[in-house]
Amino acid sequence: MQRIRLRYTKRGRLRFTSHRDFQRAFERALRRAEVPMAYSAGFTPHPKVSYANAAPTGTGSEAEYLEIALTASRDPERLRVLLDESMPAGLDIVEAVEARTPGLADRLEASVWELRLNGVDPAEAERAVAAFNGAGSVEVQRLTKNGMRTFDARPAVVSLQNVETHRSAADRPTDQPCAILRLVVRHVTPAVRPDDVLSGLRAVADLAPPVPAAVTRLAQGLLDEETGTVTDPLAPDREADPAAPADSVGGADAAAAKAPA
Repeated sequence: MQRIRLRYTKRGRLRFTSHRDFQRAFERALRRAEVPMAYSAGFTPHPKVSYANAAPTGTGSEAEYLEIALTASRDPERLRVLLDESMPAGLDIVEAVEARTPGLADRLEASVWELRLNGVDPAEAERAVAAFNGAGSVEVQRLTKNGMRTFDARPAVVSLQNVETHRSAADRPTDQPCAILRLVVRHVTPAVRPDDVLSGLRAVADLAPPVPAAVTRLAQGLLDEETGTVTDPLAPDREADPAAPADSVGGADAAAAKAPA
């Protein structure tokens, strides 16, 4: 049985698809591409697909991961192309590698997020970020199926910074101010999400964007504690493949061209 690991995106309007919506679209793509899927046993067999740490509905992502099990071997890049052609634009299959090492889910220790705050002055965002980073604890509330839960969001945040804002006319659809925050957060229990950090900024610095933040996951993987960076979780599989070129990046460029504006 061959196992293939895929990286996919959620771009444009497709950021509003739920994880269940993606699952349905992906299983249809598997059928269209005639992928020789392995199935679970029992009265209602399902394709053997393992999803890892899916992004919340409404957030974009450049780094979602899943693993599929096949009953016959296929070339990972050829399989990626067939699946990508069968998916809606915006749900792009950008990379595929054969699973040659264990524990993909265990490598997803942290995520890098971009939070675009339209209508927020960068100087105001800078003050709020400084207040958040300087706080010993930042208690936030989230409504769960068991009711309202209060927890400290601060320990999970590895770094939060105000980065250079987009200034070109193409990047700025209006003349309103815009702040861009870069967030690195550990995957802990309970999970600390970007909206929890935004709630924390409101709690410690009264930062309240006039419109909902545009949130995109840029990366997820192993956390380098010394540098605070997040590394590629598929790198060990590529490194274990003697036939793969050292600079292989999958089909990211092709998928980016397919993505909607």
